[in-house]
Order: sequence, then structure tokens, then C-alpha cells
Amino acid sequence: MPIDASPTMDAEAAATLRSLVAKGALGCGVLETDDCQATYDDLVEKGVRFAGPPAQRPYGVEAMLRDDSGNWFSLVQRPR
Repeated sequence: MPIDASPTMDAEAAATLRSLVAKGALGCGVLETDDCQATYDDLVEKGVRFAGPPAQRPYGVEAMLRDDSGNWFSLVQRPR
């Protein structure tokens, strides 16, 4: 999904964010899902590489992935 200007981010901020993502300097982001295992399976099928399969954590189920710029993302399913 491209990073574009929005009601919460002007064009300059969006350009800065795009630059940080491209450099691999964004840090870590968190993506929330209702079903971590199903989302993991779907993304692996589409070629996304994960550090490992989903694992139970104190805060829910998590799988870590890295984008093609080197930014880490946590895919998390909150406890029910």
C-alpha cells in the first residue's frame, strides 16, 4: 500500500515516511489481525518472509516479518 497524504498526514510528512521506509530506517511497525496463523499462511503463500511461524506471547499470537527495505513488522493477534 503506498504512503500518501491523508487527513492525518500532509504530503510532506508522507514523503518523509516513504523515504524512511525505503531506507530501512522506519524501525518496527505492528500489524493487527484477527487470525495470525491464517494471515501468516496467506502472506507466506504470497512470498512474504517471516523470522519464524506465529508463536504464543503474553500479549497474544505474534509473527515477525521484514519488508524488502529491512524494516521489521510484528503481525499480532490479540488474546481473546
